[in-house]
Amino acid sequence: MTGGPLGPGGHRRTVVRLRRRARGTDTPVRVLLLHGLAGSTSVWGAYAALAADGVELWEAVLPWGAEGDPGWSLHGDPADHVEQALEGVPGGADALVAHSFAAGPALEALARGGDRPGPRTAVVVAPFHRSDPDDFTWDDAQYYLGGFHRILEEGLRIGVGDRVPPDLRGAMAMRVRDRIGPYGWQQFFGAYLRSPWLDVAALRLPVLVVAGTDDFAAPVRDARALAGALPDGRLGLFDGCGHFAMAEQPERFAEAVHRLLAEVFPGRLGAPAGDTVPCARPTLQVFAPNLYVPEST
Repeated sequence: MTGGPLGPGGHRRTVVRLRRRARGTDTPVRVLLLHGLAGSTSVWGAYAALAADGVELWEAVLPWGAEGDPGWSLHGDPADHVEQALEGVPGGADALVAHSFAAGPALEALARGGDRPGPRTAVVVAPFHRSDPDDFTWDDAQYYLGGFHRILEEGLRIGVGDRVPPDLRGAMAMRVRDRIGPYGWQQFFGAYLRSPWLDVAALRLPVLVVAGTDDFAAPVRDARALAGALPDGRLGLFDGCGHFAMAEQPERFAEAVHRLLAEVFPGRLGAPAGDTVPCARPTLQVFAPNLYVPEST
């Protein structure tokens, strides 16, 4: 990122910073937030306002962000940047929340962590995942290459809303695409192509996989495949939601995360921040060995 320290090969390193302190506790649950490709930490704003008092939020400014150095894509492994982010949280992250492109490298980093201390739970939002390499076709490559700008434009739409007219948003998305460049796209699609080889057996922690039913970028079938393959996977489906669940349906998202953290860290969360409007819970499916429990309330 601009102004950040330089890493190997001249690309910018990940920077981690405190977004919000916990309130009323000496034993906070430290949550690390990872944005997606061409994203920014602003995407977590609504969730940060709704997170429980006992949650201490840390955010990573990743080199693939909106203001990052395009040179990041020429060197190294995206999972290395996730490991740098985890190492940057004082005392270590208790939980990891990753969106979109960052979800794959985040899970790769957790899987190769072995017996080292690390997060005890994770949330991945709109992940790109296939369980079998035969699930990929040339049509997929054509879809994500030719339509890459549409994903970027959707991020702009969520970020700026109606303040920018659609034609200008489209032009801005093309400029972002050009800035990311072919190597940045290759990092994105390469991570997608590697997803069948994710060592899911090594991910023994509870993982909530969040998917929007209207997401044209990361299809629901990807989230289903990932949640079903994980030893302790849970699938949260958000009806009428797209690629940015934490921004489009923040109350539902905050509640889903709160329920997971309350299960893993009982008695440490306190109350959710602010007065939230009661909302319908997302459909939740819990996957575990020999266990399938659908819940819809």
